[in-house]
Amino acid sequence: QVQLTESGGGSVQTGGSLRLSCAASGDWWCMAWFRQVPGNEREGVASMSENFGSKYYADSVKDRFIISRNTAKNTIDLQMNSLKPEDTAMYYCAASVQYPCSRFLPTDYHYWGQGTQVTVSS
Repeated sequence: QVQLTESGGGSVQTGGSLRLSCAASGDWWCMAWFRQVPGNEREGVASMSENFGSKYYADSVKDRFIISRNTAKNTIDLQMNSLKPEDTAMYYCAASVQYPCSRFLPTDYHYWGQGTQVTVSS
């Protein structure tokens, strides 16, 4: 069983930064951040694997977002820089307990947080 709790969402202006954190309990193989806008499918943003430390990013956020693990706090963080209005969405962290796990296929992720809203105004 994995429990996930996101925090750190909010409202910023274009070009600003936010840092999301996902507090995770339990064992996992892969962790990912997804986002969703009402009426759209859930979109993978960034993911990482536990043992190899591989990290992957969607093209839309590459070079702006950074996924990392804070072992001291047991969180998976998403540093979001140079934010754009199109980054506005509900952001979810998700954990996969099977390996291998896909980078951004939602059905490969078994546990989800409740989501945190990110709003970027122009």
